[in-house]
Amino acid sequence: MIHDTLNALLELQEEKATEIVVVNGGGENDCSETLDLWSTKHKSVKVIKTANINLAYSRNIGLRNCTGDLILMTDDDARPFPDWVSKMKSNHEKYPKAGVIGGEVIDASGDTLLAQIADITVFPRYKNLQRTRSVPGVNCSYKKEVIEQIGEQDITLFRGEDVDYNWRAIQAGWDVLYVPEIKVHHVHRSTWKGLFRQHHMYGRAYFLVRKKWAEMYCAYPHQLKSFRQWMKGCYFLVSPFRNAFEKSGEVNGFFSKIVAFPIITAISYYWIFGLFIQMLAKPNDKK
Repeated sequence: MIHDTLNALLELQEEKATEIVVVNGGGENDCSETLDLWSTKHKSVKVIKTANINLAYSRNIGLRNCTGDLILMTDDDARPFPDWVSKMKSNHEKYPKAGVIGGEVIDASGDTLLAQIADITVFPRYKNLQRTRSVPGVNCSYKKEVIEQIGEQDITLFRGEDVDYNWRAIQAGWDVLYVPEIKVHHVHRSTWKGLFRQHHMYGRAYFLVRKKWAEMYCAYPHQLKSFRQWMKGCYFLVSPFRNAFEKSGEVNGFFSKIVAFPIITAISYYWIFGLFIQMLAKPNDKK
């Protein structure tokens, strides 16, 4: 998969990056041969081999080896648009108080019902430029000053490390900015099982990050000591229906919208199930 990512970054970009740092965790589908070909052809490519522990661990290695004042991050399952680098750069220049800038993540796999549902449930999407709480790690950028200020990503988080990192940037006084014109294509999960598991893990990560930061925005109440907290808890448990009603409207075709409603509802409850599983899990249980 990394071949298409590097092709988008090295051959198709309108404005080339000064350097491309690739952290290769190896594993079952080690891509060393592909990386050797690209690094031989383009001297701007720096490849670092490491153990495949988790995203935060690999990203910390990459961040330490980036020398530029502006660092863009993406993954091997993403294909940045041709203006990705130039728009990241211009928006950081335009908004100096924005320490973190990201944008839209668009499905690259087709127009099937699975692809559409994955597209509208996995990543946040806004129509207009706005300050937000987080942007996904597959399409984001940081001023080097921010990274030097807030340090490394939390390697104890098996998911949600980007949310945690962006929250720390906000706490340090920086804005997190979503710019819809900054786009990447993304290869979403190719099976229903994979999509449901992804949301299950997101639910688990949500609990871990909100437990770490008690003052962070949270969809559920941390305690049930007041009427307002009980109402928030009740709304949290029924919110998947509202969420499914809104998101199923984005699916193409009347029949597909009807079919999508129960599926999106189930996905949302599977996310909640993951949250409760993590709530009851032993410390450091990441399975």
